[in-house]
Amino acid sequence: MINGKKIIVVLPAYNAEKTLEVTWREIPPEVDVVVLVDDCSRDRTAALAQKLGIVTVVHKANTGYGGNQKTCYRTALNLGADIIVMVHPDYQYTPRLVTAMAAMIAYGEFDAVLASRILGTGALKGGMPLYKYIANRFLTMVENILLGQKLSEYHTGYRAFSRNVLEKLPLDANSNDFVFDNQMVAQMVWFGFRIGELSCPTKYFKEASSINFRRSVIYGLGVLGTALLFRLNKWGFTASPQYRA
Repeated sequence: MINGKKIIVVLPAYNAEKTLEVTWREIPPEVDVVVLVDDCSRDRTAALAQKLGIVTVVHKANTGYGGNQKTCYRTALNLGADIIVMVHPDYQYTPRLVTAMAAMIAYGEFDAVLASRILGTGALKGGMPLYKYIANRFLTMVENILLGQKLSEYHTGYRAFSRNVLEKLPLDANSNDFVFDNQMVAQMVWFGFRIGELSCPTKYFKEASSINFRRSVIYGLGVLGTALLFRLNKWGFTASPQYRA
């Protein structure tokens, strides 16, 4: 616990057997419970998670990255979490920052915290492909304009949320694909939650999950669509279920 708040780390997993244990070993002792949701992996991810003593939920069919997160958050809330931190079990981000991220929420400074790869100089040094870095910067610029924010990036998969955030956001209205992450940020802005950031090193290597160029293009178009939909809702031209409490 931190400041009397129960901390649960959720691991949305798909074929993460090779990197799960090294990720799990870096989760700090302040974490009360670790939950892994296995999205119908083809390897022994779920078996290894159970061996490590992780609370494990297994999907019988693949639901996608967003669908996996929906199960992660429902499970964490059902287990009584006050603060939920999502960590990818592919070891692209170090779990050692969980304590700092959770503390920023536990002491009432923010409602959600994003671990940014862009703050500082770690993204390209960590191996982020140049085209992804350029796309990240362009998409973030457009989103900051349309959402009226000043975030350094919207695309990190390392995030912490208060219980109130996850109970308030209409997550079931979001996609089950990768753009789910982006839709969550837009929703947090819409409902007026305070979003903090901290700098996070990142690592790109063979076992770290990464979407290919085609999926990246689809994601990028989805991001632009999310930002545009947010602005159309703000102007009153449409009433999306993503922005209804």
